[in-house]
Amino acid sequence: MTTGNPFYTSISTSEDFSKKLESHLSNARTSLETLLSVSDKRTVENTLQNYDAILTDLDAIGSQANLMENVHPDETMRTTSEQFSQKVSAFGADLSLNRALYDALVAVDLSGADETTKYFVTKTLRDFRLAGVDKDEATRTKIKAVREELVLISQEFSRNIREDKRSVSVKDVKELDGLPQDYIDRHAQDENGEIILTTDYPDAVPVLTYAKSDDLRKRMYMEFNNRAYPKNMDVLDRLIAKRYELAQLLGFENYAACVTADKMVGSEKNASEFIEHIAAASFGKSKGDYQQLLLRKQQDIPGAAKIDPWEAGYYSELLKRTEYSFDAQKVRPYFQYTKVRQGILDTMSSLFDVEFRRNASVPVWHESVDCFEMFENGALTGRFYLDMHPRENKYNHAAQFGICNGVAGKSARQSQSDIFGAGGQIPEAALICNFPGGTEGDPGLMEHNDVETFFHEFGHLLHHLFAGRQQWMGLSGISCEWDFVEVPSQLLEEWSWDASTLQKFATHHQTGEPIPAELVAQMKRADEFGKGLFVRQQMFYAKLALSCYDRTPDTVDTTALSKELRERYTPYTYVEGTHFQTSFGHLDGYSAIYYTYMWSLVIAKDFFGLFDKKNMMQSGIAKKYRDLVLARGGSKPAAEMVKEFLGREFRYDGWKEWLEK
Repeated sequence: MTTGNPFYTSISTSEDFSKKLESHLSNARTSLETLLSVSDKRTVENTLQNYDAILTDLDAIGSQANLMENVHPDETMRTTSEQFSQKVSAFGADLSLNRALYDALVAVDLSGADETTKYFVTKTLRDFRLAGVDKDEATRTKIKAVREELVLISQEFSRNIREDKRSVSVKDVKELDGLPQDYIDRHAQDENGEIILTTDYPDAVPVLTYAKSDDLRKRMYMEFNNRAYPKNMDVLDRLIAKRYELAQLLGFENYAACVTADKMVGSEKNASEFIEHIAAASFGKSKGDYQQLLLRKQQDIPGAAKIDPWEAGYYSELLKRTEYSFDAQKVRPYFQYTKVRQGILDTMSSLFDVEFRRNASVPVWHESVDCFEMFENGALTGRFYLDMHPRENKYNHAAQFGICNGVAGKSARQSQSDIFGAGGQIPEAALICNFPGGTEGDPGLMEHNDVETFFHEFGHLLHHLFAGRQQWMGLSGISCEWDFVEVPSQLLEEWSWDASTLQKFATHHQTGEPIPAELVAQMKRADEFGKGLFVRQQMFYAKLALSCYDRTPDTVDTTALSKELRERYTPYTYVEGTHFQTSFGHLDGYSAIYYTYMWSLVIAKDFFGLFDKKNMMQSGIAKKYRDLVLARGGSKPAAEMVKEFLGREFRYDGWKEWLEK
């Protein structure tokens, strides 16, 4: 294991990558053989350390293969990566069902161990039992086979979304009326006199927000909500059915019960109750929001009786201009991608007392990718990559991808003087986004929503880097309960709304003037509109995800569910001919637990109550947050970390105050 070499070092072909990952697999097999061959008394040294070494190698394979299959421009590399994702999943399934390994871990003498080590073992043994290690051999064999099938189905689902590049053709440039000039400038007519707009976010979102042409917005909405259709209809059905089969083998009533068993929420029934609680709390607000939108539409179309989904963003923007004196296009010139990137780096550097340095010598998988390294007190403590603009066959949303979890070296288990020394590993991660910019002549002007997304994903990134110094790999990185994972990212969004923070980097791309504080205040006031609709929309997503997995698969019709639940939780009518679920990647990655976004938001709003709103760069509370939450990784139950930071259990008060503003 190395402390300094970037993960992509010496990789120029799929053969190079394959050789590297095969080496990790070989190391993991050797560590497992060594562990199982112990005939003496089971100790932390001869058993737990070998098990953690296995986790370290498997983490590297799984994380790096997952990243490459989503971002690498070469098809051969993506295919190779998918194959290794299958291999590591199979190895992991074998591991989690290995009764001899489980018995060995149970037998470890922990009498002299510290509390963190004891928690690591407790958590590990629980995970083994949830994986089915305590089932009979025949059942374990079936579980393994089902998991292997699930890997293939999951990859197919993601691949279909990634590769389905849809577009809308515009033959008359007048259809672009209302869109920003820089948007129009970068969409020239082709040799056939047509303008091609893709369903990638930098193309689709402005159309749905600004285009005056109702027909253009509707066409974009239809294409956007049919990505990966019809291919993923069958794939999603198979995914749901196979996960139900797995849950049954594990002794759960359904997959939702299985996947919530180790979360803060505790059960699928509690998750459902949470969704209903949030939906009820936001109903009045959402009803008022919708009525405002409808009244605004009626100014243009007297007698209009409803808002169609492709009109929501457009009329919301018009309403904000008239009722809140805010035009979103007025802030775009202040959010040039390169300046936003540097501004976020500078903000986080100051807030958390770290230094970020760009390292152009680090090998990357595409020429547009930038590598940065994080330093603390002059020591290298993390590395990350920014892959931030759309291209063919690349992941088309926004996410943080772990590359390798950090783990403290042996010396650091006794002393923090050299965190990654003596066999330690520096954490690496990547942000994969699809923001404007990246091509010559394009100023890369971002929507404020893009800026907020950048802060959000950087919150995940910092969590990964700061948490990457545990004494055990199994507790390192973002390894807390999944319904706590979004807290750091949602908390960091708050800085994207702070005028003093923005004015340090949000300068007009032509005049160089900083964004006026009054314009930020107008933006914040306008943002208060629509929260009720936003929350109800999120509860639609959450209930859809839960409903796909909390019942028998033969009763699940994803299109019927999408229609029923959209109309139950939102005021918008389902649009016939759309199949939103086929590109809803969270139905794979998050499965039943999309509720976690709102659960985390409740906690994040409670956390934010401890920060000084008049001095967002106050370092004292930021350091406390870093030390008690981010740096802990998965070394404590999330509920304990919350209680230590807040001094109590979390409450809904901050969230309700945010909603009702």
